[in-house]
Amino acid sequence: MRIFTASLATETNTFSPMFTDLTSFKNSFYAAPGEHPDTPTLCSAPLIACRERALTEGFTLIEGSCSWAEPGGLVNRATYEFLRDEILLQLTAALPVDAVVLGLHGAMVAQGYDDCEGDLLSRIRALTGPDTVIAAELDPHSHLTGQRVAMADLLIAFKEFPHLDFMDRARELVQLTLATVRGEIIPCMASFDCRMIDVLPTSNEPMKSFLSRIRQLEQQPGVLSISVIHGFMAGDVPEMGTQLLVITDNQPELSKQLASQLGMELFALRGQSMPAMLTVEEGVDQLRLNRQGPVVLADVWDNPGGGVAGDGTLILHEVIRQQLTGVAFGTIWDPMAVQLCFAAGEGAVIPLRFGGKSCATAGDPVDKIIEVKALRASAWQEFAGSKVPMGACAWIRFDGIDVILNSNRCQSFDPSLFSAVGIVPEQCHGLVVKSTNHFYQGFAAIAAKVLYLDAKAPYPSDPKQNNYQKLSRAIWPIVEQPHQTADKRKPVCTQ
Repeated sequence: MRIFTASLATETNTFSPMFTDLTSFKNSFYAAPGEHPDTPTLCSAPLIACRERALTEGFTLIEGSCSWAEPGGLVNRATYEFLRDEILLQLTAALPVDAVVLGLHGAMVAQGYDDCEGDLLSRIRALTGPDTVIAAELDPHSHLTGQRVAMADLLIAFKEFPHLDFMDRARELVQLTLATVRGEIIPCMASFDCRMIDVLPTSNEPMKSFLSRIRQLEQQPGVLSISVIHGFMAGDVPEMGTQLLVITDNQPELSKQLASQLGMELFALRGQSMPAMLTVEEGVDQLRLNRQGPVVLADVWDNPGGGVAGDGTLILHEVIRQQLTGVAFGTIWDPMAVQLCFAAGEGAVIPLRFGGKSCATAGDPVDKIIEVKALRASAWQEFAGSKVPMGACAWIRFDGIDVILNSNRCQSFDPSLFSAVGIVPEQCHGLVVKSTNHFYQGFAAIAAKVLYLDAKAPYPSDPKQNNYQKLSRAIWPIVEQPHQTADKRKPVCTQ
């Protein structure tokens, strides 16, 4: 048995000014064939899962390149084509193969390509022919297009948000791929368009219970896998939105029936899943009144994980206005300010302007006399067994407030982002993080309280106001009852 594996992934916010080029991938993660480290990344976990099974089962594994860019704006066309063609050339050299196992994201958009993953899968199918098993792992914050369902045999998305199960899903994908190659199963996929877009954290109800129900249904005879594609509202592409994906063992009618049933159940839960959101003023007021610590404030919509810059200062300005102390911010993206701090050196007291540079809605830059508390040439934070690069970082302090300035855009995943520069997060009164929900698992363990703040910027968080130009159909909340419109779609099934 011969299996080829590779990875190409990013999440594209088509409204973001943070355009993505080859340097964006190289700065985030790039591994040439055979050079992937032993630890997985969020979107290259299938390669690690393939390595594990190759060791125990002895099949031939051919590794292609793996690349990931931190979420941002449109991918440069030449960059996408270069990375895509690199994988296609590697696959061509490896042929014939019994299976191709890919780590994708599912929300990559490049100049001239609304569906990068569909394009890649189609080209792979053209190279391998109809008999090779093509399988891919997806992030649920993706766009499940008809082209992808038609070109692949197996598509499996992470179930959890936070995405703590990415390695479990990779192992599941590889297990089903091997079973398909051996003729033990015949995967049949069906997708159902829920006609909605929402934020669906599985750490909260009702999604927590909905996920438990899915896991129970997967124990039924013939049901191989069920994925919820949450969708990615910051991607202006035709098939943006939530979908249900069901894979059965050669039972197309069961696939379609389950996908439709679960899809309508999820539609009935729309608008109920996001935790209560506070304004900036309300959140900082609660921080001031709560004397236990640490209180965690999540800056939900200035989340680099959603493709924005992560240099917003709206919450920081309110903390300064209320004269609070003992508050640590992790992080504010500002490579120029980091460079100035490195030039000044640890212990220096300097005037510094930082933050608020990426767009008009990010807040004004902050001008302060700061102390450079610590410098790290290359800092990392942890997330579910993987390491997330923060780049060069500077810990600065002023007016009793601590701020981590970083040079690699990344969202806040884990308290290790504070300890990476020397801050002890448990000793802080407040911790301000930039993340929608990936932070929750790590920070809830040390938090006296977790608050979600809606600063209204800069992420395009209101579908009614997002002015989509390419969306192909009516979806909630733009339309209250989209399933009653004339363009209602039936489940799509492939075998």
